[in-house]
Amino acid sequence: MPNEALLAHDRTQFRKEIIELAPGVWGAVGYAASCQFMIEGGNSVTIVDTSESTRAAENVLAEFRKRCAKPVGRIIYTHSHRDHISGASVFAQGRQIPILAQAGFKSDLVDNDPDEISPARALGRRTRAQFGFGLSAQERVSIGCGPGDRPLEGLGAGFVPPNQLISEDCTFDLDGVPARLLAAPGETADHMVVWLPDTRVLLCGDNWYHAFPNLYAIRGTPYRDFAAWAHSLDRLAGLGARVLGPGHTRPVFGEAKVRDVLTSTRDAIFHVMSETARMMDEGLGLEEIAATISLPGHLASKPWLGEFYGKVGWSARAYAVGTLGWYDGNPSNLGAMTAKRRAEHMARLAGGPEALDQAARATRDKQWCLELCDHLMALGVPALEASTRDLKAATLSLLAEDEINVTARNTYLWEAKRLLSSEKRTADA
Repeated sequence: MPNEALLAHDRTQFRKEIIELAPGVWGAVGYAASCQFMIEGGNSVTIVDTSESTRAAENVLAEFRKRCAKPVGRIIYTHSHRDHISGASVFAQGRQIPILAQAGFKSDLVDNDPDEISPARALGRRTRAQFGFGLSAQERVSIGCGPGDRPLEGLGAGFVPPNQLISEDCTFDLDGVPARLLAAPGETADHMVVWLPDTRVLLCGDNWYHAFPNLYAIRGTPYRDFAAWAHSLDRLAGLGARVLGPGHTRPVFGEAKVRDVLTSTRDAIFHVMSETARMMDEGLGLEEIAATISLPGHLASKPWLGEFYGKVGWSARAYAVGTLGWYDGNPSNLGAMTAKRRAEHMARLAGGPEALDQAARATRDKQWCLELCDHLMALGVPALEASTRDLKAATLSLLAEDEINVTARNTYLWEAKRLLSSEKRTADA
């Protein structure tokens, strides 16, 4: 049974609904991984973010049409992540309309340079694990940033490149609706928020959502600038918004509540930065930092800072590596040892592979069990290979049931299935 807090988060935040944020402004929640927004102008509407698939975009457009039948006059991308840009063709409906984005717009998931050197296969595998592709609906509670049962037909197929890049903060007329387009680097460097001063509605993209921020994505991502993200949240809190429309999860209503969610998330990021820096200054290694860092009580108690999507320990690792690199100051870690060589040493200490296997089965510490399984798999003892894969898969599944973080849960279950399918392929060979 999945973690009950995770189930409650899924039921609350990803319930499918079209929500009116203010007169003439609607948001679509739960139809796709991300949220989409429609702003009604005099003769047309503006769409902010377009989902990750053409089918999801079709569903959202049909619902929006029930509220306003005016044609789509323009599209705004808050940032370049695939789940926000891949349904644009549906909303544009074959017409050449303005598509606005922040200067420097560049996605790490679509429209990549084929000549650019990158670990594309590793990114693909880890992305499938993080989002639980191939898991059953019962296994995949959600994807952390959206519902698990969203439509995937036309995934990534509807992306239309932006044709109007915004290089500096500006006032923009959305067919009679004044808007401010503001650069606000956060989850990506190319983030741009939409501020509607007349209704005091702020569409903030992924700079805020109802979870601890995904300061590091385990699918693999370049360093996300923690300080820039926190400073953007501080700037957004100062706008005095009455309604906050996030890139994921449900909108927030009330000026005091909006300020609270933005400033507390800012403070949580600064806390991770300062605590990680402090522990690094004290000579602690990454493992110790990640295992011990936590939010202070006044922040940990905030419902929107639950580790449903981002994770404090992962963030500490990312900040340490992003600021000082992989070397943690311990000269023992300047050298390198293969997994097999380390496993051979562990086996000798334990009294042989069989003793190592017994220790893995006897321990109640799931993390230690996984590490012992990794040693046994590195040794490659034929008589223990199948049973070790079974043990590791079972332990991953047990960890998944306790896990509040969706991306960790999906990855545990996805990798467990991969281990079992690998065993089946070996048996069939």
